[in-house]
Amino acid sequence: MLDATDTRLLSALQKDAHLTAHQLGEMLNLSPSQAGRRRQRLEAEGYITGYAARLDPLKLGLQVQGFVQVHLGTHGPEQSASFARMVDTRPEITSAWTMTGEADYLLHIYCDDLSALNSLLHQVILPHPAVARVQSQIVMDQLKRDAPLPT
Repeated sequence: MLDATDTRLLSALQKDAHLTAHQLGEMLNLSPSQAGRRRQRLEAEGYITGYAARLDPLKLGLQVQGFVQVHLGTHGPEQSASFARMVDTRPEITSAWTMTGEADYLLHIYCDDLSALNSLLHQVILPHPAVARVQSQIVMDQLKRDAPLPT
């Protein structure tokens, strides 16, 4: 069970995962050892699943960000597993969700340019045997970056 101090600690770490136990202790009015133990407990209990650096896609040459809705022509465990394996092998696909509604999957992609997006769609995704059609949307501007989860 999370208490108010735990949620404040999680909120602080989502904003800056580099915070030391000393800094967390100051923020939470705890000793550094208490703050460190709380962080370790939250990691062990699975509230904190990892730490990662956020990279700037434009500095990496990834000029095109988009979303691709995928509609399967055939549905079944084998088709779903095969499609999931294909998604897992493609670094351009940074997130993937199964969806309710018209589309079966929603893919978040980053590509170098429109030509790379075209290749991904026409040489990788559409030729997959389970895929019937795709619908892509190119991001014009991102108003809000992936924000911390509400705590």
